[in-house]
Amino acid sequence: MPTLAQLRAFLAVAEHLHFREAASRLRISQPALSGNIAALEEVLDQQLVERTTRKVLLTPAGERLTEHARRVLAAVDDLMGEVAQNREPFRGPAHLGVIPTVAPYVLPALLPMFARRFPHLKLTVHEARTETILEEVREGRLDMVLLALPTEVNGLVEEPLYDEDFLLAVPEDHPLAASEEPLGRAALKGLDIVLLNQGHCLREQAIDVCREVGARATATTYATSLPTLVQLVAGGLGVTLLPESAVPVETGKRVRLALRRFAPPAPGRTIGLAYRGSSARAAEYAQLAKAVRSAVRQRRLPVKIVT
Repeated sequence: MPTLAQLRAFLAVAEHLHFREAASRLRISQPALSGNIAALEEVLDQQLVERTTRKVLLTPAGERLTEHARRVLAAVDDLMGEVAQNREPFRGPAHLGVIPTVAPYVLPALLPMFARRFPHLKLTVHEARTETILEEVREGRLDMVLLALPTEVNGLVEEPLYDEDFLLAVPEDHPLAASEEPLGRAALKGLDIVLLNQGHCLREQAIDVCREVGARATATTYATSLPTLVQLVAGGLGVTLLPESAVPVETGKRVRLALRRFAPPAPGRTIGLAYRGSSARAAEYAQLAKAVRSAVRQRRLPVKIVT
């Protein structure tokens, strides 16, 4: 097969039609240039150039090879340029997974930041439940995931970003809606607690809180999303635990429910960025975690940044 050095030597001769000028352009000796041309003619079993006493002429085979050589060398140059660019930090594709109980409340703060601070990072976002995005980051289909910690998955680096409290959401005519005093966790006893469907980590976190105080979750009503969960509570079908970051989006004047805080230590969750420790871009993802904390802080979300 022809080598790149042979093709570069031939193309220089084809463009200059002069061995000395072609050798000077490539910064090699004329004997080395001639050797490359001769080796290429031997590999192709074709005479490519005609040497006269005054100049160099291309044979018909040499004319045809010129365009092929240009395309091959241009493709190689493009390849090397792209590889060089990808070695630069925060450049190229990056695939981010986000759980549904985080995405609508945090992405509005993150996406403008990514576009502004990392313009060469081609970010794509995939929203899915915890189990799905953890499998995809393990398999390499996602580069990093934004979810509740800890993941308890071997091989993942976990960067805590922020902590947030759970609030108790109750119908506006519920007995607990009348007071503004912080609740003890024991207040959950005897309440029908509506949960998200299986697969949402928020469901498991709520169950853990209930289990601590001997409360129970209703087995008859489940929701597929936080907006639906809020509507079920407003409709009088039970109460629920709501992450505080979701409150500004999911509650409003038309949603007939009340929110109660818990006395310290309030139940809550830690949201973080996780990525494979073996990734060649692990150092970049650690820097992205810092940028995410900054963006969340600037957005003034009702959370506590982990420093």
